[in-house]
Amino acid sequence: MIWALFLILVFVLIALDLGVFHKKNVVVTMQDSLKRTGFWFLLALLFGLVVYVIYDKNWMDVNPMNVAPMDAMLDYYAGYLIEESLSLDNIFVIALIFKFFKIEQKYQHNILFWGILGAVVFRLIMIFLGTAFVHKFEWSTYVFGGILIYSGLKMLKNDDEDADFKNSFAVRMLSKLFKINWDIRDGRYFVRENGKRVATAFFAALIVIEFSDVIFAIDSIPAIFSITTDPFIVFASNIFAILGLRNLYFFLANMLDKFHYMKFALIGVLLFVGTKMMIVHFVKIPTSVSLLVILSLLVSGVLYSSYSSRKIS
Repeated sequence: MIWALFLILVFVLIALDLGVFHKKNVVVTMQDSLKRTGFWFLLALLFGLVVYVIYDKNWMDVNPMNVAPMDAMLDYYAGYLIEESLSLDNIFVIALIFKFFKIEQKYQHNILFWGILGAVVFRLIMIFLGTAFVHKFEWSTYVFGGILIYSGLKMLKNDDEDADFKNSFAVRMLSKLFKINWDIRDGRYFVRENGKRVATAFFAALIVIEFSDVIFAIDSIPAIFSITTDPFIVFASNIFAILGLRNLYFFLANMLDKFHYMKFALIGVLLFVGTKMMIVHFVKIPTSVSLLVILSLLVSGVLYSSYSSRKIS
């Protein structure tokens, strides 16, 4: 029942975002995106208090393991921070996808809306499977820890700038199902040509974004398992982070060149949580320490990026 209520809340928030705040395809200004990013961030913080209350009262048997409510709340905040920080790399890739497919800014929010909706479904499935795997096999923490460390090291030499998204796996699979018209750019996902349904560049961009989110989830979900394996906390922290991703994208999209060194902060986060998972059976790192380390890495990345961009200018 608690899962059903939470999912209803999520879909109501998503419906309000598109149906009320973004009825029309218009360019999202920096000022609007900042306000809405602040709104989603505040909502995520407030939900942490909800987590405290429902775990304290064991509402609808959400806390069968009798986890201390303060621990549950800290686990939620740590999971949210990890997911939000790792989403920054996803934002860089989304910006490249929109640039590659030449998607006008006024249409980008609509594509991201459907992308987030798909992400909710995919992550729910991945979290249940991942949680079951962690609980079933104790050695799975070494597998997930190894994935995170490998992903962090891979980021050191990975460069998406020259990516050819038309030749990506997602687009190649899509082209087997539908013919793609790359010239139609009026906001439609499908058109009729000679009586047949044809996909547009907008739908291709959506599919690539969905596929990239699944790839990023392979990093972010195991990263949260370094904090907790409680499926509700993992899912709630994941979802609140990605709900604010759209507006965070519009806030950061025009400033990506100023956050060049954030990539190294994200690498640090991946290496830290990966190492934490590798040693979890020998050394237990408290959630409060994890929060402090991750915050320190992110703040350092922001400060050094700002200092470097100011020095260049």
